[in-house]
Amino acid sequence: MVSLLIAVSLTLAGLDYRRARNAAIEDTKASMRVFADRLVDRFGVLSGDTVTLVEIVASVANSLLSPPPERMDDKIAVLREGMSKSPHIDGAYVGYPDGSFFHVVSLKASGWRIALDAPPEAETAVRSIEVDAAGGKHNNVIFLDAEGAPISERPAKASGYDPRTRPWYKAAVGLKSPVSIGPYEMATTGALGMTIAEAHSANGKVVVGADIVLDTIIDFLTAERMSPDTVAFIVDTSGNPVIHSDRAMMERILSPKDAAEAGLSPSSDPLIRSVLSDDSWVGGAARNIDVDGRTFLVMVAPIKSALLLANHRVVVAAPMDELMAPANRALLQGLGVSAAVVAMAIVCALLLARLITKSLDLLTDGANRLQNLDFSTPIAVPSHVSELSVLGKAMNKARNAIFTFALYVPKELVRKGIQSGQFTGRAAWRQDVTALFTDIYDFTTISERHTPEEVVAMLSEYFDIFNTTVDEHGGTIIQFLGDSVFAMWNAPIPDERHAEHACRCALRTEEKIRAFNEAQRSKGLPEFRTRYGIHTGMAVVGSVGARERLQYTAMGDTVNVASRLEGMNKSYGTTILASAAVKSLCSDAINFRLLGSAQAKGRVEALEIYEVVGEIPSPVSGEVAAQAEIHKRSA
Repeated sequence: MVSLLIAVSLTLAGLDYRRARNAAIEDTKASMRVFADRLVDRFGVLSGDTVTLVEIVASVANSLLSPPPERMDDKIAVLREGMSKSPHIDGAYVGYPDGSFFHVVSLKASGWRIALDAPPEAETAVRSIEVDAAGGKHNNVIFLDAEGAPISERPAKASGYDPRTRPWYKAAVGLKSPVSIGPYEMATTGALGMTIAEAHSANGKVVVGADIVLDTIIDFLTAERMSPDTVAFIVDTSGNPVIHSDRAMMERILSPKDAAEAGLSPSSDPLIRSVLSDDSWVGGAARNIDVDGRTFLVMVAPIKSALLLANHRVVVAAPMDELMAPANRALLQGLGVSAAVVAMAIVCALLLARLITKSLDLLTDGANRLQNLDFSTPIAVPSHVSELSVLGKAMNKARNAIFTFALYVPKELVRKGIQSGQFTGRAAWRQDVTALFTDIYDFTTISERHTPEEVVAMLSEYFDIFNTTVDEHGGTIIQFLGDSVFAMWNAPIPDERHAEHACRCALRTEEKIRAFNEAQRSKGLPEFRTRYGIHTGMAVVGSVGARERLQYTAMGDTVNVASRLEGMNKSYGTTILASAAVKSLCSDAINFRLLGSAQAKGRVEALEIYEVVGEIPSPVSGEVAAQAEIHKRSA
């Protein structure tokens, strides 16, 4: 039971761990899909809002066609309004073919505020580069509050900035659809950003652009990690990483020359290299890969943005050891709980087993008593286990049935036959035995003078004497024949001194019958005078009878002679007669008196007949008796 409990507990703990492990992996996969979808959605929002702003401004804002300082208020109003609807836009601007530049900047980020040395109350800055008739450039900056009202205005330092040389201007000039540039590190603030630009519908050389700061994307990649060492990065269509959740890796991406010189090229990262080595990952299910002895669960999803990072791929990689940490903790907790449960179950199992084995011991003891035909003690097995209780009741019924049956079958015979192993069906064999026959003198007259009930009562008490005495001397009562008794020695249990024991049994029985007769006289009942015949010889011994009704008995001349000797007591006036064969086996222990030869009925050869007189005391017992007599006299 303990082994079963341990096996079941370990199995359940293993299954629970497997379930927790699979659940952790599935949860991570689902989180990765949600993460990728949210990232794609975020890029979609960024792209959609920015493209909408650029397209509207480039299509309808005629105030932007003329370079600054013309219609400055209109220019400011148009770009501020568009930026207010897209808070992720860092700034919106316009580049002109003469080199003029107009730029509305949000001061929410600290980069621009520091670079422009903006007043604390300023929310927006308007940068402009004006080109005079001589081609000279004048830089100016205006600071606005949250309501768009001017706070201050001052000239700005000349920076040599020319919008016509910038990638966004070159990519969008003359085009009637928006283009995306980046990501790249912004020159002024050093932030990671991208630009969406489009030529004005009325003048293809006037280009409208808007900057998007991607720091929020990096923050998103970092914040949405499934575990401490989870990494997420975005690669372009050429397989080069452009955005990474690790700030140190992002610096290497933004400074490829410095990273290459330091031997820290982003493409040398083993995880990036392993993921990008197989294009079949894109859009597929999450897979496991081994990187530097560590297993990662990796998912690659395409970015389906209309413009911003279109056709790029987002990669999410989470280490399995960290993903499995909760499952491992759950396993340890499960093992701890299982150990506690098993310990408690072992105690309960031992107690239960003790109760069961105690009941089983009682049943076994009862079964052994049944085997020995001992019916003195009922089979009492109190148990709360219904099967044991039912078994105990069944054994009690069997005990009652066997007890009733044993009243009609000599139980000593059955017990000894079971011990000897000779009761195996109908079978017989030749064996030396000593047979004893008894009979009550004038029993017919006694039966005529008393009622059957009285006769049965007297006879039952009389047979009890024989039953006890024969058993005490190692013999077996084969049969009660009316008022006669047929007993036998050396079968079914071997007995080397069977003749001696038969004679001693006859002498002892006669002593008990004398005491029995004294009790009979005191009750006014008749005395039982018993005659005995004893003979030793070869007989056929075994179980004979029908297939379903057997009787253990002995047959042959030996049995017949013993029966005849019992009857010959009438002629000699004796009580116990024995043959010469008996005397030859036990003359050293039993006193015999020779009566001569006689012809037994039905027998050709004459028998030498002896009367069994008494027992010969052993030397040891004689010395003890003599010493006792001397001591008695001296006292």
